[in-house]
Amino acid sequence: MIQRAIISGGGTGGHIFPAVSIAEALRRRYPEIDILFIGAEGRMEMERVPQAGFPIRGLKIRGLDRKRLWRNVGVVRDFLRALITARDIIRDFRPEIVIGVGGYASAPTLKAAQSLGIPTLIQEQNSYAGVTNKFLARRADRICVAYPEMERFFPKDKIVLTGNPLRPAIEYMQDGLREEALRHFGLPADTKRVVVVIGGSLGALSINESIGSRLEEWAQSGVALIWQTGKGFEAKAQELLKAYDFPVYSSAFIQRMDLAYAVADVVVSRAGASSISELCFLGKPTILVPSPNVAEDHQTKNALALSTRSAALLIPDDKAREELTPRAIALVQDAAQCASLSEEIRKLALPEAADRIVDEAERLVAFAPKR
Repeated sequence: MIQRAIISGGGTGGHIFPAVSIAEALRRRYPEIDILFIGAEGRMEMERVPQAGFPIRGLKIRGLDRKRLWRNVGVVRDFLRALITARDIIRDFRPEIVIGVGGYASAPTLKAAQSLGIPTLIQEQNSYAGVTNKFLARRADRICVAYPEMERFFPKDKIVLTGNPLRPAIEYMQDGLREEALRHFGLPADTKRVVVVIGGSLGALSINESIGSRLEEWAQSGVALIWQTGKGFEAKAQELLKAYDFPVYSSAFIQRMDLAYAVADVVVSRAGASSISELCFLGKPTILVPSPNVAEDHQTKNALALSTRSAALLIPDDKAREELTPRAIALVQDAAQCASLSEEIRKLALPEAADRIVDEAERLVAFAPKR
Protein backbone atom coordinates (compact mmCIF):
# COMPACT_ATOMS: atom_id res chain seq x y z
CA MET A 1 0.00 0.00 0.00
CA ILE A 2 1.17 3.53 -0.84
CA GLN A 3 -0.08 6.40 1.29
CA ARG A 4 2.09 9.31 0.13
CA ALA A 5 3.84 9.83 -3.22
CA ILE A 6 5.65 12.63 -5.02
CA ILE A 7 5.72 12.88 -8.81
CA SER A 8 8.17 15.28 -10.42
CA GLY A 9 8.87 16.58 -13.90
CA GLY A 10 7.18 18.35 -16.77
CA GLY A 11 8.03 21.12 -19.18
CA THR A 12 6.04 19.66 -22.07
CA GLY A 13 2.80 17.75 -22.50
CA GLY A 14 4.92 14.70 -23.28
CA HIS A 15 6.09 14.68 -19.68
CA ILE A 16 2.95 16.05 -18.03
CA PHE A 17 0.37 13.67 -19.54
CA PRO A 18 2.20 10.52 -18.35
CA ALA A 19 2.77 12.07 -14.92
CA VAL A 20 -0.92 12.85 -14.48
CA SER A 21 -1.87 9.39 -15.77
CA ILE A 22 0.39 7.77 -13.16
CA ALA A 23 -1.14 9.96 -10.46
CA GLU A 24 -4.65 9.00 -11.54
CA ALA A 25 -3.71 5.30 -11.55
CA LEU A 26 -2.35 5.67 -8.01
CA ARG A 27 -5.55 7.39 -6.93
CA ARG A 28 -7.73 4.70 -8.50
CA ARG A 29 -5.89 2.03 -6.55
CA TYR A 30 -5.58 4.04 -3.34
CA PRO A 31 -8.43 6.59 -3.11
CA GLU A 32 -7.02 8.05 0.13
CA ILE A 33 -3.47 8.53 -1.16
CA ASP A 34 -1.77 11.94 -0.82
CA ILE A 35 0.02 12.92 -4.04
CA LEU A 36 2.21 15.99 -4.48
CA PHE A 37 3.74 17.15 -7.74
CA ILE A 38 6.99 19.08 -7.94
CA GLY A 39 7.56 21.08 -11.12
CA ALA A 40 9.61 23.96 -12.47
CA GLU A 41 8.40 27.51 -11.89
CA GLY A 42 7.04 29.13 -15.01
CA ARG A 43 6.64 25.86 -16.90
CA MET A 44 3.49 24.25 -18.26
CA GLU A 45 3.04 21.83 -15.36
CA MET A 46 2.39 24.66 -12.90
CA GLU A 47 -0.93 25.26 -14.70
CA ARG A 48 -1.83 21.83 -16.11
CA VAL A 49 -1.32 19.76 -12.95
CA PRO A 50 -3.73 21.81 -10.77
CA GLN A 51 -6.24 21.66 -13.63
CA ALA A 52 -6.02 17.87 -13.33
CA GLY A 53 -6.80 18.12 -9.61
CA PHE A 54 -3.40 17.66 -8.00
CA PRO A 55 -1.34 20.06 -5.84
CA ILE A 56 2.06 21.14 -7.10
CA ARG A 57 5.11 22.94 -5.70
CA GLY A 58 7.53 24.79 -7.95
CA LEU A 59 11.32 24.86 -8.07
CA LYS A 60 13.32 27.70 -9.56
CA ILE A 61 15.34 25.75 -12.11
CA ARG A 62 16.23 25.81 -15.78
CA GLY A 63 17.93 23.55 -18.29
CA LEU A 64 21.50 23.55 -19.48
CA ASP A 65 22.38 26.05 -22.19
CA ARG A 66 24.07 23.82 -24.75
CA LYS A 67 25.12 26.66 -27.05
CA ARG A 68 26.37 29.26 -24.54
CA LEU A 69 28.20 27.16 -22.01
CA TRP A 70 29.37 30.12 -19.91
CA ARG A 71 25.74 30.68 -18.87
CA ASN A 72 25.66 27.32 -17.11
CA VAL A 73 27.32 28.77 -14.01
CA GLY A 74 23.93 30.24 -13.15
CA VAL A 75 22.20 26.99 -14.13
CA VAL A 76 24.34 25.03 -11.67
CA ARG A 77 23.67 27.59 -8.95
CA ASP A 78 19.91 27.28 -9.55
CA PHE A 79 20.18 23.49 -9.47
CA LEU A 80 21.90 23.50 -6.07
CA ARG A 81 19.28 25.84 -4.65
CA ALA A 82 16.50 23.69 -6.14
CA LEU A 83 18.12 20.62 -4.57
CA ILE A 84 17.88 22.23 -1.13
CA THR A 85 14.27 23.28 -1.74
CA ALA A 86 13.33 19.80 -2.99
CA ARG A 87 14.93 18.21 0.07
CA ASP A 88 12.91 20.49 2.34
CA ILE A 89 9.67 19.67 0.50
CA ILE A 90 10.37 15.94 0.70
CA ARG A 91 11.20 16.06 4.41
CA ASP A 92 7.98 17.95 5.08
CA PHE A 93 5.75 15.75 2.89
CA ARG A 94 7.37 12.40 3.87
CA PRO A 95 6.62 10.39 0.69
CA GLU A 96 7.10 6.65 0.53
CA ILE A 97 8.20 6.90 -3.10
CA VAL A 98 9.28 9.62 -5.55
CA ILE A 99 8.56 9.17 -9.27
CA GLY A 100 10.34 11.21 -11.95
CA VAL A 101 9.04 11.59 -15.50
CA GLY A 102 11.80 13.78 -16.95
CA GLY A 103 12.06 17.54 -17.27
CA TYR A 104 13.98 20.15 -15.31
CA ALA A 105 12.39 19.52 -11.89
CA SER A 106 13.00 15.77 -11.92
CA ALA A 107 16.75 16.01 -11.39
CA PRO A 108 16.89 17.88 -8.06
CA THR A 109 13.75 16.15 -6.75
CA LEU A 110 14.92 12.60 -7.36
CA LYS A 111 18.47 13.47 -6.37
CA ALA A 112 17.17 14.79 -3.04
CA ALA A 113 15.00 11.71 -2.51
CA GLN A 114 17.93 9.41 -3.23
CA SER A 115 20.08 11.25 -0.69
CA LEU A 116 17.33 10.76 1.89
CA GLY A 117 17.03 7.02 1.23
CA ILE A 118 13.55 7.21 -0.32
CA PRO A 119 12.83 4.77 -3.20
CA THR A 120 12.87 6.42 -6.61
CA LEU A 121 11.32 5.32 -9.89
CA ILE A 122 12.11 6.84 -13.29
CA GLN A 123 9.64 6.78 -16.16
CA GLU A 124 11.46 7.25 -19.48
CA GLN A 125 9.08 7.93 -22.36
CA ASN A 126 11.48 7.99 -25.30
CA SER A 127 13.52 5.44 -27.20
CA TYR A 128 16.57 7.62 -26.56
CA ALA A 129 17.02 8.47 -22.90
CA GLY A 130 17.20 12.09 -21.83
CA VAL A 131 20.10 13.66 -19.97
CA THR A 132 18.16 14.01 -16.72
CA ASN A 133 17.12 10.37 -16.55
CA LYS A 134 20.59 9.10 -17.47
CA PHE A 135 21.98 11.31 -14.70
CA LEU A 136 19.56 9.83 -12.16
CA ALA A 137 19.64 6.21 -13.29
CA ARG A 138 22.66 5.00 -11.32
CA ARG A 139 20.95 5.49 -7.96
CA ALA A 140 17.35 4.93 -9.09
CA ASP A 141 15.61 1.81 -7.82
CA ARG A 142 13.48 1.15 -10.90
CA ILE A 143 13.40 2.48 -14.47
CA CYS A 144 10.15 2.01 -16.40
CA VAL A 145 10.63 2.28 -20.16
CA ALA A 146 8.46 2.27 -23.28
CA TYR A 147 10.92 0.74 -25.76
CA PRO A 148 13.08 -2.39 -25.75
CA GLU A 149 16.89 -2.33 -25.75
CA MET A 150 17.14 0.54 -23.25
CA GLU A 151 20.09 -1.10 -21.51
CA ARG A 152 22.16 1.15 -23.78
CA PHE A 153 21.32 3.91 -21.32
CA PHE A 154 20.35 2.29 -18.03
CA PRO A 155 21.47 -0.57 -15.76
CA LYS A 156 19.79 -3.66 -17.18
CA ASP A 157 18.72 -5.06 -13.81
CA LYS A 158 16.67 -1.93 -13.04
CA ILE A 159 14.73 -1.76 -16.33
CA VAL A 160 11.08 -2.81 -16.65
CA LEU A 161 9.25 -2.52 -19.98
CA THR A 162 5.91 -0.96 -19.07
CA GLY A 163 5.02 1.32 -21.95
CA ASN A 164 3.99 4.96 -21.72
CA PRO A 165 0.92 5.93 -19.71
CA LEU A 166 -1.95 7.17 -21.84
CA ARG A 167 -4.42 9.92 -21.13
CA PRO A 168 -7.57 8.29 -19.68
CA ALA A 169 -9.68 9.97 -22.37
CA ILE A 170 -7.71 7.95 -24.93
CA GLU A 171 -7.19 4.70 -23.02
CA TYR A 172 -10.88 4.42 -22.19
CA MET A 173 -12.31 5.69 -25.49
CA GLN A 174 -15.66 4.25 -26.40
CA ASP A 175 -16.34 2.66 -29.77
CA GLY A 176 -18.77 4.19 -32.23
CA LEU A 177 -17.74 7.82 -31.85
CA ARG A 178 -17.34 8.59 -35.56
CA GLU A 179 -20.78 10.18 -36.06
CA GLU A 180 -20.38 12.30 -32.93
CA ALA A 181 -16.89 13.29 -34.06
CA LEU A 182 -18.08 14.39 -37.51
CA ARG A 183 -20.73 16.58 -35.88
CA HIS A 184 -18.25 17.98 -33.35
CA PHE A 185 -15.83 19.07 -36.08
CA GLY A 186 -18.56 20.30 -38.41
CA LEU A 187 -17.79 17.77 -41.15
CA PRO A 188 -20.47 16.31 -43.46
CA ALA A 189 -22.16 13.13 -42.21
CA ASP A 190 -21.19 11.29 -45.42
CA THR A 191 -17.45 12.08 -45.04
CA LYS A 192 -15.46 9.04 -46.17
CA ARG A 193 -11.81 9.89 -45.45
CA VAL A 194 -10.32 12.14 -42.79
CA VAL A 195 -6.70 13.16 -42.17
CA VAL A 196 -5.94 14.59 -38.73
CA VAL A 197 -2.87 16.84 -38.51
CA ILE A 198 -1.48 17.56 -35.04
CA GLY A 199 1.77 19.47 -34.66
CA GLY A 200 1.62 19.73 -30.88
CA SER A 201 0.08 22.42 -28.67
CA LEU A 202 2.50 25.03 -30.03
CA GLY A 203 2.11 23.90 -33.63
CA ALA A 204 4.84 22.84 -36.06
CA LEU A 205 5.91 25.33 -38.72
CA SER A 206 7.04 22.80 -41.33
CA ILE A 207 3.80 20.83 -41.02
CA ASN A 208 1.64 23.96 -41.07
CA GLU A 209 3.41 25.36 -44.12
CA SER A 210 3.07 22.05 -45.93
CA ILE A 211 -0.68 22.11 -45.38
CA GLY A 212 -1.17 25.84 -45.87
CA SER A 213 0.81 26.09 -49.10
CA ARG A 214 -0.98 23.17 -50.75
CA LEU A 215 -4.61 23.68 -49.83
CA GLU A 216 -5.58 23.39 -53.51
CA GLU A 217 -4.44 19.75 -53.42
CA TRP A 218 -6.49 19.12 -50.28
CA ALA A 219 -9.53 20.78 -51.83
CA GLN A 220 -9.30 18.59 -54.95
CA SER A 221 -8.59 15.34 -53.11
CA GLY A 222 -12.04 14.70 -51.64
CA VAL A 223 -10.34 14.17 -48.26
CA ALA A 224 -11.58 15.97 -45.13
CA LEU A 225 -8.96 17.69 -42.98
CA ILE A 226 -8.77 18.31 -39.23
CA TRP A 227 -5.86 20.68 -38.70
CA GLN A 228 -4.43 21.66 -35.33
CA THR A 229 -2.29 24.67 -36.11
CA GLY A 230 -1.01 25.87 -32.74
CA LYS A 231 -1.52 29.48 -31.64
CA GLY A 232 1.19 30.96 -33.82
CA PHE A 233 -0.31 29.78 -37.13
CA GLU A 234 -4.01 29.90 -36.32
CA ALA A 235 -4.79 33.32 -37.83
CA LYS A 236 -2.81 32.61 -41.00
CA ALA A 237 -4.53 29.24 -41.45
CA GLN A 238 -7.97 30.82 -41.15
CA GLU A 239 -7.01 33.47 -43.69
CA LEU A 240 -5.66 30.89 -46.16
CA LEU A 241 -8.76 28.70 -45.83
CA LYS A 242 -11.09 31.52 -46.89
CA ALA A 243 -10.11 30.86 -50.52
CA TYR A 244 -11.20 27.21 -50.43
CA ASP A 245 -14.41 25.27 -49.96
CA PHE A 246 -13.88 21.72 -48.75
CA PRO A 247 -14.55 19.81 -45.50
CA VAL A 248 -12.00 21.21 -43.03
CA TYR A 249 -11.82 22.00 -39.34
CA SER A 250 -8.95 24.22 -38.21
CA SER A 251 -8.12 25.27 -34.66
CA ALA A 252 -5.12 26.30 -32.58
CA PHE A 253 -5.68 23.38 -30.24
CA ILE A 254 -7.97 20.34 -30.30
CA GLN A 255 -9.56 19.82 -26.89
CA ARG A 256 -11.35 16.58 -27.82
CA MET A 257 -8.48 14.46 -29.07
CA ASP A 258 -10.58 11.36 -28.41
CA LEU A 259 -13.02 12.51 -31.09
CA ALA A 260 -10.22 13.53 -33.45
CA TYR A 261 -8.67 10.09 -33.16
CA ALA A 262 -12.06 8.42 -33.49
CA VAL A 263 -12.67 9.99 -36.89
CA ALA A 264 -9.06 9.86 -38.18
CA ASP A 265 -8.26 7.51 -41.03
CA VAL A 266 -4.68 8.83 -41.11
CA VAL A 267 -2.83 10.90 -38.51
CA VAL A 268 0.05 13.28 -39.21
CA SER A 269 2.00 13.99 -36.04
CA ARG A 270 5.25 15.01 -34.45
CA ALA A 271 7.08 12.04 -32.90
CA GLY A 272 6.76 12.78 -29.21
CA ALA A 273 6.65 9.67 -27.07
CA SER A 274 3.16 10.24 -25.66
CA SER A 275 1.63 10.83 -29.09
CA ILE A 276 3.30 7.71 -30.46
CA SER A 277 2.02 5.61 -27.56
CA GLU A 278 -1.53 6.79 -28.20
CA LEU A 279 -1.25 6.07 -31.91
CA CYS A 280 0.10 2.57 -31.22
CA PHE A 281 -2.74 1.88 -28.78
CA LEU A 282 -5.36 3.06 -31.28
CA GLY A 283 -3.71 1.43 -34.30
CA LYS A 284 -3.84 4.55 -36.45
CA PRO A 285 -2.04 4.70 -39.82
CA THR A 286 0.48 7.44 -39.14
CA ILE A 287 2.94 9.79 -40.79
CA LEU A 288 5.55 11.05 -38.34
CA VAL A 289 7.42 14.32 -38.86
CA PRO A 290 9.97 14.46 -36.02
CA SER A 291 10.80 17.82 -34.55
CA PRO A 292 14.49 18.68 -35.02
CA ASN A 293 14.37 21.09 -32.07
CA VAL A 294 14.52 18.60 -29.21
CA ALA A 295 17.36 17.28 -27.07
CA GLU A 296 19.48 14.51 -28.61
CA ASP A 297 17.12 14.51 -31.63
CA HIS A 298 15.07 11.97 -29.69
CA GLN A 299 11.94 12.42 -31.83
CA THR A 300 13.77 11.10 -34.89
CA LYS A 301 14.88 8.10 -32.86
CA ASN A 302 11.29 7.57 -31.67
CA ALA A 303 10.04 7.72 -35.25
CA LEU A 304 12.73 5.31 -36.49
CA ALA A 305 11.63 2.81 -33.84
CA LEU A 306 8.34 2.64 -35.76
CA SER A 307 9.33 3.27 -39.37
CA THR A 308 12.03 0.58 -39.34
CA ARG A 309 9.31 -1.87 -38.26
CA SER A 310 6.93 -0.75 -41.06
CA ALA A 311 4.62 0.64 -38.38
CA ALA A 312 4.60 4.28 -39.56
CA LEU A 313 5.89 6.50 -42.35
CA LEU A 314 8.67 8.97 -41.52
CA ILE A 315 9.17 12.30 -43.26
CA PRO A 316 12.15 14.40 -42.10
CA ASP A 317 11.23 17.91 -41.02
CA ASP A 318 13.26 19.53 -43.79
CA LYS A 319 11.33 17.55 -46.42
CA ALA A 320 7.87 18.04 -44.94
CA ARG A 321 6.98 21.19 -46.92
CA GLU A 322 7.50 19.35 -50.20
CA GLU A 323 6.44 15.79 -49.37
CA LEU A 324 3.88 15.79 -46.57
CA THR A 325 0.68 16.81 -48.33
CA PRO A 326 0.98 14.50 -51.36
CA ARG A 327 2.04 11.55 -49.21
CA ALA A 328 -0.76 12.08 -46.70
CA ILE A 329 -3.38 12.26 -49.43
CA ALA A 330 -1.94 9.20 -51.17
CA LEU A 331 -1.85 7.21 -47.94
CA VAL A 332 -5.43 7.90 -46.88
CA GLN A 333 -6.60 6.76 -50.31
CA ASP A 334 -4.58 3.52 -50.13
CA ALA A 335 -6.68 1.12 -48.08
CA ALA A 336 -4.14 -1.72 -48.26
CA GLN A 337 -1.24 0.38 -46.96
CA CYS A 338 -3.42 1.85 -44.22
CA ALA A 339 -4.44 -1.64 -43.11
CA SER A 340 -0.81 -2.79 -43.04
CA LEU A 341 0.38 0.23 -41.05
CA SER A 342 -2.50 -0.19 -38.61
CA GLU A 343 -1.67 -3.85 -38.04
CA GLU A 344 2.04 -3.20 -37.47
CA ILE A 345 1.66 -0.18 -35.19
CA ARG A 346 -0.78 -2.08 -32.95
CA LYS A 347 1.93 -4.67 -32.32
CA LEU A 348 3.97 -2.01 -30.53
CA ALA A 349 1.21 -1.01 -28.11
CA LEU A 350 1.69 -1.60 -24.39
CA PRO A 351 -1.69 -0.97 -22.77
CA GLU A 352 -2.32 -0.31 -19.07
CA ALA A 353 1.14 1.21 -18.70
CA ALA A 354 0.17 3.47 -15.79
CA ASP A 355 -1.05 0.49 -13.80
CA ARG A 356 2.13 -1.43 -14.58
CA ILE A 357 4.17 1.50 -13.26
CA VAL A 358 2.06 1.59 -10.10
CA ASP A 359 2.75 -2.14 -9.69
CA GLU A 360 6.48 -1.39 -9.74
CA ALA A 361 6.05 1.48 -7.28
CA GLU A 362 4.16 -0.84 -4.94
CA ARG A 363 6.98 -3.38 -5.01
CA LEU A 364 9.56 -0.72 -4.20
CA VAL A 365 7.54 0.56 -1.25
CA ALA A 366 6.78 -2.94 0.03
CA PHE A 367 10.46 -3.90 0.16
CA ALA A 368 11.90 -0.55 1.21
CA PRO A 369 13.61 -0.42 4.61
CA LYS A 370 11.39 1.20 7.22
CA ARG A 371 12.60 4.67 8.14
